[in-house]
Formats: sequence, structure tokens, C-alpha cells
Amino acid sequence: MISILAQERLLGAALGSVFAGVVVFEQRKSIYNSISKNYPPTTQSPMRKPVLAKKYGPEFSHLWNSAVDQTFGPVIQALSSRGW
Repeated sequence: MISILAQERLLGAALGSVFAGVVVFEQRKSIYNSISKNYPPTTQSPMRKPVLAKKYGPEFSHLWNSAVDQTFGPVIQALSSRGW
């Protein structure tokens, strides 16, 4: 049977762990609250188009998609024929 001294040590370790967990949780909550107060969420900025899309427009997108289809088309066909 566990001795009284061992029981006291286990109880102390358990209470110490709970106390440390509460302290860490409260500290994190305080940090997150201070960050959200100091840096409020900004409004959404409009998405910028990539440079190539600005310069070449839909032609570049079509060329890119064609190149990807030609490159990976055989691989996709092989995998789909095997049931993947």
C-alpha cells in the first residue's frame, strides 16, 4: 500500500500541475486579449492580381492551364485507369 508520504507527494504534484495549468491558461488569455485590443482586425483589402495576369490577362491563364494539362495529363490518365 502507498505510504502517507507518497500520497502527500502525489497530491502535491497533482495540485501543483493544476495550479500551473491555470496560471499558464490565464497568462495566454491575457496575452491574446491584449493583442486583439492593440491590433484590431483590418478590413479586407481587395485582392491584387498577379503581375503576369495584369500584363497578359486571360491568354496567360489559358496557356498555363494548357501546359499543366499536357504535362500531367498522362499521369492523371494512368492513375485514373488504375482506379485512383
